[in-house]
Amino acid sequence: MLRYAAGKRDWTAAGLPFEGAQARIPRVLAVTRCDVPTCRLGEPIGAVRDRTRSAGWDTCFVITEQRVVLGRVRTEAFAAAPDTPVETLMEPGPSTFRPDVPLSQMLDYMTEHGIRRAVITDQDGRLLGLIAREDLERGLAATHRSETGAG
Repeated sequence: MLRYAAGKRDWTAAGLPFEGAQARIPRVLAVTRCDVPTCRLGEPIGAVRDRTRSAGWDTCFVITEQRVVLGRVRTEAFAAAPDTPVETLMEPGPSTFRPDVPLSQMLDYMTEHGIRRAVITDQDGRLLGLIAREDLERGLAATHRSETGAG
């Protein structure tokens, strides 16, 4: 028989299901956008730009084969020569957050620090998606409506 030895905090940070009173608190993973564009080291910025824009995004995440986040490429980098390697333009090591952070706590943090979007990764740094402040606000509003029975 295998036993999970890392502990409850590691379990919830991985976005795995759990029970009890804490399980009813809405978490970031519930409203994380998982369809964020990604690219790999060595890709030319022209291809990354075209793929990112056609998907309706202005940011692309540079990841490894295992989806570990290495950096972020913002829209300003898209103006570079099309054959420029993405690694020369990326912002390395963006701040990341875990999927088990409560929505209200994440919204407070983002508001306090003037952050519009945040990167969500598992405890090993693998990309799960992106959370936007408006997603948090909608998620909290929906939770409030379901708790009060308002429609």
